[in-house]
Amino acid sequence: MAEIIQKDGTWEFDGDALRLTPGRDKSVGLLRRTLGERVVPLAALAGISFEQGRRAGRVRLRLRDGSDPLQIATGGRLTEPHDPYQLAVESDRYGVAEYFVAEVRNALLLDQVPGDPVDTYLLAGPAVPLSFAAGDATVSFDGDQVRLEWNWKTEEAKSAAGPRTLAVTDITAVDWHPAVGLENGHLRFTVRNAPTKAPPKYDPHSVDLWGFKKDPLMALIAAAVQARLAHPSAPSPDGRPQPTAPAPADAPTPAHAPAPAPDDHDALLRRLRELGELHRAGVLTDEEFALAKQAVLKRP
Repeated sequence: MAEIIQKDGTWEFDGDALRLTPGRDKSVGLLRRTLGERVVPLAALAGISFEQGRRAGRVRLRLRDGSDPLQIATGGRLTEPHDPYQLAVESDRYGVAEYFVAEVRNALLLDQVPGDPVDTYLLAGPAVPLSFAAGDATVSFDGDQVRLEWNWKTEEAKSAAGPRTLAVTDITAVDWHPAVGLENGHLRFTVRNAPTKAPPKYDPHSVDLWGFKKDPLMALIAAAVQARLAHPSAPSPDGRPQPTAPAPADAPTPAHAPAPAPDDHDALLRRLRELGELHRAGVLTDEEFALAKQAVLKRP
């Protein structure tokens, strides 16, 4: 088993899954502390990297698209202190971090884990019940219903109808977005037969967020609900793909697939050299080396 212990958290890898436990240091984000331990099966992992810095480095996991309800609900917008898939590493533990990353990479190669998207959740959502107050509401979720209770900061046009209770069976999509600069964030529920284009400030199915400390906790509500919805890539009962949420207004429209990075060739050669060294050292058998090399050469 490979393990790395830091103030930021403890990551363990047993060959089948990574167990990510947040640390108790004050720099650990509120979302990570509240979410608690996260188990990532190897099959959900698309890659792992280690970046060195002058005073600290960072290990990062890259999950396969569609595998995690938390990432689907947040659109990959979690910032560094709250992202459970990043670990800050002190400079005197760089060697341990490099070993840990090498162990996970070797397992990915040997198991030939593909990096393509999936159409089913491979990670669990946050445990319920959940209840958090942020922005203009308190939101509670028990696994079956979402309840929105407004506070004194809620616009009257939105709060006039009183608290809202939404059955998860009536929710077709959920989206969390953090406040950025002068732009408010939101937690928005799309409800069947009740579409709205109103801003979150006036939408009775949304929470308006202003960028305060507890805002990221609303992402846990979003992830718990997302885990109980049909997967965005799964076919609907009539055989057609599930409708996807519209892309953010500021999202670029892809005209074609991105060209490979210029250093892809160097990375390929470096990976093959690493495999050769492991083979010569006896870590990989002839058969394991051949399979791993084939997997590297097949990757786009």
